[in-house]
Amino acid sequence: MEQNQQNTFLIPLAIVVAGGFVAAAIYFGTDSGSPTTTINTDPQNTEINLVPVTEKDHILGSRDATLVIVEYSDTECPFCKTFHYTMKEIVQTYDGEVAWVYRHFPIAQLHTKAIKEAEATECANELGGNQAFWKYLDNIFATTNSNNSLDPSELPKIATAVGLDVTAFNSCLSSGRYTEFVKKSVAEAIKAGALGTPYSIILTKDGQKILINGAEPIAMVKTKIDALLK
Repeated sequence: MEQNQQNTFLIPLAIVVAGGFVAAAIYFGTDSGSPTTTINTDPQNTEINLVPVTEKDHILGSRDATLVIVEYSDTECPFCKTFHYTMKEIVQTYDGEVAWVYRHFPIAQLHTKAIKEAEATECANELGGNQAFWKYLDNIFATTNSNNSLDPSELPKIATAVGLDVTAFNSCLSSGRYTEFVKKSVAEAIKAGALGTPYSIILTKDGQKILINGAEPIAMVKTKIDALLK
């Protein structure tokens, strides 16, 4: 059953099988172990086919913020873990001016466990709302050592740690009712141009779309934000 579920994610990612290994080299393959960035020749690309942000999205920060950063992420990606803390600091620093939207892009070829982890965050959201979603997500990144290392038995423990009904959580997770939701998010990430994770786009109120290249250092992200807030 679990193998069949994983296979459903390999189908929409088929178009990036070749590119996935390139992306892996870009995002995961440096000798230094430090996050690297992709080379993007058009950082302000208004042709990015991004699904619009709605009230159904997981948003941290003000929904009326001047800028919204949409991130497609994989909970077992080490650079996503680094960038997660970058984004938390960004939202705190630009209080009310920058909001963060988190969307799922578990890359099954690299991190098979990230699929179920993504579903677990949605179960947290179902049981505890947006606040529980973010607490659960924070705990996953804090617990995993990345690169497919999180033991699945930790998922209900995290649910308990964030105050969720663990019986209801286990029922939700085992039901697979968020499998298609996560699969759809993966397809949307690919359509938006994602070849690896993290893949993030800054949205302005006047419709600009500015790419953040991989796990950019916080200073680089702030430079882009400051230029847009002038």
